[in-house]
Amino acid sequence: MIYGKYTFNCTMAEETILPAYKGSTLRGVFGHALRHVACALKRQTCDDCLLVRRCIYPYVFETHLARSPKDGENVSTVPHPVVLCPDTTSQTHFKAGDTLPVDVLLFGEVNESLPYFIYAFQEMGRRGIGKRVNGRRGAFSLAGVIWNGNTVYDARDGRITVPRTLPDIFFEVPFEKTDDSAVLKVRVNFETPMRIKFDKDIPGTLDFKTLVRQMLRRMASMMNHYGEGEPPLDYKGMIDRAARVGIVANTLKWLDWQRYSSRQDQKMFMGGFTGSVTYEGHLGEYLHLLDIASKIHVGKNTVFGLGKISCEVLG
Repeated sequence: MIYGKYTFNCTMAEETILPAYKGSTLRGVFGHALRHVACALKRQTCDDCLLVRRCIYPYVFETHLARSPKDGENVSTVPHPVVLCPDTTSQTHFKAGDTLPVDVLLFGEVNESLPYFIYAFQEMGRRGIGKRVNGRRGAFSLAGVIWNGNTVYDARDGRITVPRTLPDIFFEVPFEKTDDSAVLKVRVNFETPMRIKFDKDIPGTLDFKTLVRQMLRRMASMMNHYGEGEPPLDYKGMIDRAARVGIVANTLKWLDWQRYSSRQDQKMFMGGFTGSVTYEGHLGEYLHLLDIASKIHVGKNTVFGLGKISCEVLG
């Protein structure tokens, strides 16, 4: 699965106030901006549009219309090919001249449409983002876009250079037997809230089996739609073996927050795990899966940047 991670550097043109978690705000404005720059027919909905499978907007945000569900999936589980992950610092008040970096993760052939994302960010800057200050939202300019240390867009000359070759995410099937592998400690950090569904009350921690199930589900679905199909893994065996992995440290907490959905015209309460948890056991066969999960995010609402994790092997 082709993977592109682009950093969009936005320079504030005036005072801007954003919520503590900026992802949902950016997703909403970005959606409107992308529709504005991409929709040729200027329609209100994509449902019966003849261009629905050719237009970048439904491909990104009305994904269930642009792509057919795979076997065993329903339309609500078709994953989006993009993740918007703004700077995760606690800064909410920006002055003119401050920079807000936003990582835009693209998966599969949508990388070829990078210019649309650049134009959409420019449109976002004109519309403004955040809380209204003196009657208007904070405007910004897109100063540049960086990929792999290289400038692919610079506002000073306006040129866009779409990378010709991008890294490929694939799962390397483990060859070692888990019982023969070394016992490891791995700390998983949840840098943005990870949202998953529980059958009962929210637990105080996250067992490794549940995390592995979520990572496998996300990876398989993404590779089914944007790669060469899900890898031939012993999914049940990996989940069963994950149940033997223990927890040796836990600082997880459940963070509740809310966002406003303009589509549903209501406030929506969200929540997810933040903090870190350290697992210990025969973890060798899961290290590659954890690495992939750190690139594609895990859980629900990943398009907002939720479910961002990082991992450290401690021993």
